Amino acid sequence: MTAFADRLIEATRGRGTPLCAGIDPHLNLIPKLFRPKNLQDGDMSPTAPETAEAIRDFSHELLARFRGKIPVIKPQSAMFERLGPQGMMIMADLCQEAIADNMMVIMDAKRGDIGSTSTAYAHAMLGHDAGFPSDALTVNPFLGMDTLQPFIDAAEATSSGLFVLVRTSNPGSADIQGITAKDGRPVFHHLADLLRPLVEAAEGQYGFSSIGIVAGATYPEEAAELRRLLPSALFLVPGFGAQGGGREDAFAGFVDGPEGPEGGVVNASRGISFPHDAQDADNLSTWRQAIDRAIDDAISTLRG
Repeated sequence: MTAFADRLIEATRGRGTPLCAGIDPHLNLIPKLFRPKNLQDGDMSPTAPETAEAIRDFSHELLARFRGKIPVIKPQSAMFERLGPQGMMIMADLCQEAIADNMMVIMDAKRGDIGSTSTAYAHAMLGHDAGFPSDALTVNPFLGMDTLQPFIDAAEATSSGLFVLVRTSNPGSADIQGITAKDGRPVFHHLADLLRPLVEAAEGQYGFSSIGIVAGATYPEEAAELRRLLPSALFLVPGFGAQGGGREDAFAGFVDGPEGPEGGVVNASRGISFPHDAQDADNLSTWRQAIDRAIDDAISTLRG
């Protein structure tokens, strides 16, 4: 199989957008249209069979709206895991369907552990033949660089990719990522230096690496610094849309490509999955139209 980085660049160029659709089925946000009649308001019970049925229907309906428009989806593993075994089966089926529909899958699970545990995580979630199939996985490096090696090995063996947490979009990220290291620079710069040889070793034909990083749209100046430190890394950019990041913020770490800014994907979750005019839709046709508008608006915003 073609290397992950090359497939991602081809997919984003082919769709004409680097938009990545996050599928994060928050139980309190599931529209009434998909809820059982006895659970029209508030949180649904995570382990109730009717909750899993609602999440399955909602997620697959979303996927159908993404088909042919969005090159990449990003399921949030925790949102499915909380449902128990039924949720995990839904997530596996969703990923398989996306891949069959020529969408790429970034599994947002932020895994990270030592030795054999990292190996098990990697084999569970990397590659199209994994139990939870994906094209790439988000990983946490803060247990040390040695904990990344099992993921790197599995990614190479399956032509998959990784997105390493470096500068995340949440307000508290500076508590660790932004503190000053011994060399006088912030920790996320130090981490970028450690990642550089790994990133360079996984570069593909388009000049980008299958070892990428997470760099939030909420910190555009720092994303630009990270592009300077890691010129070939693919960026997974959260924070666009509902979290406050605009087009220029999202593209701060991107470079000019033949179809516009490229160098990764820009994630949108709530703004696409839960637009205001979809929440109170009383029929499936109206809901679908609202989701389509949200997708088109996000794509249009990124195109400028």
